[in-house]
Amino acid sequence: MPSTHLSLHYHLVFSTKDRVPFIDEGWRARLRAFLGGVTREADGIPTAVGGVADHVHLLIGLPATVRLADVLREAKTISSRWVRDEVHEAGFAWQEGYRAFTVSASQCDEVRAYIERQEEHHRRRTFQEEYGLLLRRSGVTYDPRHLW
Repeated sequence: MPSTHLSLHYHLVFSTKDRVPFIDEGWRARLRAFLGGVTREADGIPTAVGGVADHVHLLIGLPATVRLADVLREAKTISSRWVRDEVHEAGFAWQEGYRAFTVSASQCDEVRAYIERQEEHHRRRTFQEEYGLLLRRSGVTYDPRHLW
């Protein structure tokens, strides 16, 4: 095969430190746009960025030459600084760690719609409930005592 073809999509989830509901509706859209820009700067493609007051979801595409951990480290570091400097939330920080799930190209539309409906979704289900469900659906083994 003379060329390489890739379809590498990731559903990423990360929360504010201690899940404090810092992300105010007044600047939430700006944060989403900023995270999309950080993804583009890392040569990624932001397909969807959403979330609520205490966490965000991203659906991104990455080339094989870009390490997912590097993109997340940069996104969290740069966006934390942006929130503190531009939005003036001095105590803002992201929680350590993140959740990353691979997404088949055939499922990208479904995941994008899920991310875009986060506010509606979280009227019925907490972040903790949602996260446990994501882990179970993805076949990730975990001990609930060590999630929070």
